[in-house]
Amino acid sequence: MNWMQSLNETYENCQTSIGYSLGASRPLLPICHITVQAHIEVVIDGSGNFRRAQIIDKNKSTTIIPATEKSASKSGSRPVSHPLSDRLQYLAGDFVGYGGVVTSGFAKDPQEPFRNYVKLLRQWCDSSSGHPQAQAVLAYVEKKSLMSDLVAQKILLVGKGGKLLDKKDTKRDKNVSDIFSVINPQYNAVVRWVVESPKSDEHRTWMDETLWESWSNFYLTTRKYDSGICLVTGENKILTTSHPKYIRREGDGAKLISANDTSGFTFRGRFLSDDQALGVGLETSQKAHYALSWLLSRQGFISGDLAIVAWATSGASVIQPMDDPVDAWDDDAPSENVSDAYTAQEVALSLKKKIAGYRQELGDIAQMVVMAVDSATKGRLSLVYYRTLTSSDFLDRIERWHESAAWYHTYHYDKAQKRYIHFIGAPSPAAIAEAAYGSRIDNNLKNTTIKRLLPCIVEGQPVPFDLVESTVRRASNRAGLEDWEWEKALSIACSLYRKFKEKKEKFDMSLDETRTTRDYLYGRLLALADNLENWALRDAGEKRETTAARLMQRFAEHPFSTWRQIELALRPYIARLGSKSIYLQREIDKVVDLFNNPQDFTKDTRLSGEFLLGYHSQRQALQKNRSAQTENKES
Repeated sequence: MNWMQSLNETYENCQTSIGYSLGASRPLLPICHITVQAHIEVVIDGSGNFRRAQIIDKNKSTTIIPATEKSASKSGSRPVSHPLSDRLQYLAGDFVGYGGVVTSGFAKDPQEPFRNYVKLLRQWCDSSSGHPQAQAVLAYVEKKSLMSDLVAQKILLVGKGGKLLDKKDTKRDKNVSDIFSVINPQYNAVVRWVVESPKSDEHRTWMDETLWESWSNFYLTTRKYDSGICLVTGENKILTTSHPKYIRREGDGAKLISANDTSGFTFRGRFLSDDQALGVGLETSQKAHYALSWLLSRQGFISGDLAIVAWATSGASVIQPMDDPVDAWDDDAPSENVSDAYTAQEVALSLKKKIAGYRQELGDIAQMVVMAVDSATKGRLSLVYYRTLTSSDFLDRIERWHESAAWYHTYHYDKAQKRYIHFIGAPSPAAIAEAAYGSRIDNNLKNTTIKRLLPCIVEGQPVPFDLVESTVRRASNRAGLEDWEWEKALSIACSLYRKFKEKKEKFDMSLDETRTTRDYLYGRLLALADNLENWALRDAGEKRETTAARLMQRFAEHPFSTWRQIELALRPYIARLGSKSIYLQREIDKVVDLFNNPQDFTKDTRLSGEFLLGYHSQRQALQKNRSAQTENKES
């Protein structure tokens, strides 16, 4: 099944979600409709008499409006009007009288946009599909008093000459919301309609399902002669060559399907016209694009031009490949008195429960789709990843990723409680990209890295070796990073290295005191030395880096020679701590004794990423011991 078939099936299964719904910033649109950001709300009665108007709050401005194929793709100097709600130049017969500026293509005849709008609206109202609310709007706009009514209500601001003011010429009260708080210049404002019944019941046109159906029926009737074989469904349908945009976000002009390049090589050389190159049904195209936009807004991942989403064609929400366990955690954040270790375990357990819940809801054979799109050029969107699989396979692979790449992380910050949330699991691809190339990573490199990781999560492919090496090298360069950035790079490097080695070796997240490999033992030594010196500095009230921290990058390249330097630097601190350092000295001796071959200890070749696992595990074990000792003293 191709991507358009999958999205069409999803749209059909989600009919009850058409319109505004919770959890999605953008609605699932009805056929032959689009969304715009409206700025002015005008209330009229059923006879077309003006009642009142108001400025629309930016957070409530997303408005579903009827549209034709051409109006949905407004472009050029003579843009086509929408049939009901639009900018003032189309709706107001008195627009020019108040200094309104029409688009350049209408400069010779400024009344043309209004005439075209009224003509289209009247055709709709006079058809068998006409609707009372549309007829009320027609009755009102034919009075040509919209501008004067809005000026009288002080929605639009005019000067002494009765012309619309510029923002710079207006004395504004910052505490009062006016037209310039939502749009500038004023004449570009978009109007939406509310029709009141005699009983003062408000009919909001952008939320009326009967109005949506009325327009769709009318418009499809006008296109019934443009039919042919839809290459997606194989059925005889009304065809279109104009496909929806605004896929990733409002204002996004890039299209997935386009054949309007009559002077280039989009289809010339193979076909005579664009309709010969591709025949897609109007409803088929809109259902697919509308479903994709809705899914991306509801549960997708968007980073710049890259957009990724996983969904079940049944419409059920699912865990996303781009999530880490905290992103997928629906529970409330833990309170401040909950221990970090408990929080980390709870996050991991919550993820397991959530995946189990998806298994129960979806079953084993429900169809899942993972899809990614990215910009090929400014106006073209390309499909960069597409995979269909059963729900059981999808959830197995997501669970496998989170288990095999799991590590103890501390980089998630809770702004509400002003604390870091600790969790056990796999880091998100976006976090991996930042760990590999820095927090100031170029957006293109970040998205490229995410796209490379997507098959590793969804298909179980190996993690790219160069990505593992990059994270290991950055985590080893402790002196070049801030503390929070290094902690993040360290835990993510451990995650990736553990994942990379999963088929050859199994690494535990807890300290493995039986492991005798050279790299792991050297990592433990570095953590013990770092802890001992840091303890002495803390007791003396000194705040500076330890020798182990400063030499960590060199230690990774030449461990034996650097260890001698670190060990010599520890002697003054051992003397300062006295008997308190005996435990750590004994631990260092134990680790040195675990080297099976003396040559492994004296060899000065570069360490692999395994030394970071030994370092992190040893450091975590020391922290647990310290916490346990503190609790014993308090009790």
